[in-house]
Amino acid sequence: MKNLLLLSLSLVVSISCLAQLPTQVVRGQVFDSETKYPLVGAKVQIFTIDATKLYRVLTDLDGNYELLNVPIGKHELTVSILAYNANSITIEVNSGKEAIFNVPLLESFQDEEEVVVTGRKKGEVINELALISAQQFSVSETDRYAGSRSDPARMVSNFAGVGGADDSRNDIVIRGNSPLGVVWKVEGIDIPNPSHFAISGSTGGPVSILNNKMLANSDFFMSAFPAEYGNSTSGVFDLKLRNGNNQRHEFTGQFGFLGTELMAEGPMGKDGKSSYLAMGRYSTLSLFKTFGISIGTDAVPLYGDGALKFNWKLKKGGSLSFFAIGGASDIAIIISGDTTYSEEVFGEGDRDQYFGTAMGVGGFTLKKPINERTYVTSTVAFSHERQRSHHDFLIRSIDTTTNSISVDSIYPLMGYLFQLSKGSAFVSVNHKINRRHLIKFGLNADMFFFNMRDSALNVAHTAMVDRWDYIGTAIMIQPFIQWKWRITEKMDFTAGIHSQYFSQGNAVSIAEPRIGWRLKIKGNQAIFAGAGMHSQAQPMYTYFYHQYGTDGNKTYSNNAMDFTRSLHTGIGYEKSFMKSLNVKTELYYQYVYNVPVTIAPSSFSLINMGSGFARFFPEPLENTGDGYNYGVELTVQKFFDKSFYFLFSATAYDSKYRGSDGVLRNTSYNGTYIANFLGGKEFKINDRQSITLGAKITIAGGKRYGFVDIAQSQLLNEVIFMDSLFNERQFKDYFRADLKIGWKLNTKKITHEIGLDLVNILGTRNLLSLTYAPNLADPTQEPIAEKTQLGFLPIFYYRIDFKVDGKEK
Repeated sequence: MKNLLLLSLSLVVSISCLAQLPTQVVRGQVFDSETKYPLVGAKVQIFTIDATKLYRVLTDLDGNYELLNVPIGKHELTVSILAYNANSITIEVNSGKEAIFNVPLLESFQDEEEVVVTGRKKGEVINELALISAQQFSVSETDRYAGSRSDPARMVSNFAGVGGADDSRNDIVIRGNSPLGVVWKVEGIDIPNPSHFAISGSTGGPVSILNNKMLANSDFFMSAFPAEYGNSTSGVFDLKLRNGNNQRHEFTGQFGFLGTELMAEGPMGKDGKSSYLAMGRYSTLSLFKTFGISIGTDAVPLYGDGALKFNWKLKKGGSLSFFAIGGASDIAIIISGDTTYSEEVFGEGDRDQYFGTAMGVGGFTLKKPINERTYVTSTVAFSHERQRSHHDFLIRSIDTTTNSISVDSIYPLMGYLFQLSKGSAFVSVNHKINRRHLIKFGLNADMFFFNMRDSALNVAHTAMVDRWDYIGTAIMIQPFIQWKWRITEKMDFTAGIHSQYFSQGNAVSIAEPRIGWRLKIKGNQAIFAGAGMHSQAQPMYTYFYHQYGTDGNKTYSNNAMDFTRSLHTGIGYEKSFMKSLNVKTELYYQYVYNVPVTIAPSSFSLINMGSGFARFFPEPLENTGDGYNYGVELTVQKFFDKSFYFLFSATAYDSKYRGSDGVLRNTSYNGTYIANFLGGKEFKINDRQSITLGAKITIAGGKRYGFVDIAQSQLLNEVIFMDSLFNERQFKDYFRADLKIGWKLNTKKITHEIGLDLVNILGTRNLLSLTYAPNLADPTQEPIAEKTQLGFLPIFYYRIDFKVDGKEK
């Protein structure tokens, strides 16, 4: 039977390979990169890689183009029009989905009969006002990276200056800053943490809710970002959602280690003026547990997520869309049922833990060119996030003769439910005064609704004590204005002002200046510089933690905290050696100040918070702490065009802070260096089949930690570090090697893809943290254990893309 199945598969592959080479439709829209206005009459050409065929067409009144019967494979797409810089990109065409490429063109500096230079090089950011410390997030490019698990946060950890040396989470550590400083944006509005199992106030988690199949190319900002972005002291991930196919129904199915998912897209009418795009995913890990396959822990995480976008075309390049993203997750780490002594990978050794999270965001976006010079974007949205947890404390005993464990008693230890809802509005206006001057202005507004409850046993375990019990509202308003001046054909300058007000504590930042400068010089070189002032509110739940005064009344010591503030500066150099090879280096310095620290002298600073799976319970804080980050980055990148790519990124940096005791210390994110090398090659078997190989090596400085206060740890049943020696120690350096293998087959209307991502293929035991783990067999031993990160993790998937109806082209 097995041989018969193999023979059948071989015959199917052989017959499909002998059939006529499949073709596909390539289409999209051409528009002005600054005003988004559609460009009529642009010349669109596709040259096959072997230069044997040429396909060409002109864009219509809405800037749209369509090329029929383009053979599958990689080709060169070039777009040009009078008075604009031409744009040339490498595209990949598959049989299972139509190839849709929207192409922005930058207006040329001077009138010319025809501009023949390439206007935008690979990797250039979408936002025309970003001149420094920005990187384009290309979905097709980053999806090739080994070890990234199709997670946008893990994908950007390969960029210079971005830390990703933690296998258990996807926190984004930018230039030594806390992940708390990162803001996620979709369609112009800030969204809740898009991660499953997200701890309150954090910006990352073990598994991303975002699916890169829903995303278009986006922008990732690491410093001195444009004035439209606020409430961040570290970085901004500005995500763009793609539209569904408005002419043909297409489907994608995928089964793999991280989940089973389905996606559908297509037109919502016969006129091609509206489209839908929807996807859903549910975790597959429970299936592995059912079949007895070990996933490294007895606690099986359950999660599901989905996203959708409906889009309606309007006249003159405008559009109205509805979007929604959401997910929910749940895990139960139960050790009370264990009869033999063991250490649970993810849980503490003295309790059963139940934890669940959920988030969702949905809204409407209107994009409308008013005329050839003015473009308006407006979004209204509502979001909700929830975290809930419950711990039961165990008193257990061990029979040393049989090494068996029994539970003597079990009782509630703590529980909480944090809910945060938010109504958001965003509006921006782009106006091109002329080809030299562009102005952009607008407003972000958010209305917060808080409902936070938490209670826990006191230290003596004699009574439950409320720690959060708050219901309230707050507003945040962020106006901005920015100007771009094209001083010469080779020199650009931007300047802007961002303002910010938060009603919780009446925190105000009246004017945060942002500037950027870029000069192109001979030999495809450029130098650039920039600076900016930034501010950010604290994690929302930290404002409402209360304690009790001597009179028994609640005391909210931190409900009037000010913004944390930061000054970013940077200067860099870039050289392009050919169309797809680029070298960039950047020097930066950041001063972080107004950071909340304890009023009583200590090493505590909010600058160290934001990663891991625990909340923190602040004593009375004041905004008097500070810190700094400085470093140098190097990127050497060969973008994927014909058959291979590689990326080398390296960062050497220092990250320090001061608590209220005035001592200069390492921040928790000061690993001092990070280096990534990754590359891949595509091997063409025939016109229909290909095999891809990719590899990645990461090395980084180990995580910081301190000396454990054993007595306090035993008293509070958690790891407590000595305050005076905080972050004085460092785990050994982090090392990980990943390998990715893929196979693709294109038939007439279907694309099959099988992939295997071998994460940590060498099984390196990198240290993650210290955990409180009392030894029941020998209570005299220190109740502290080292927790290692995930070992070897094979992640496989099978994906199928197909079209089921529509006019044959």
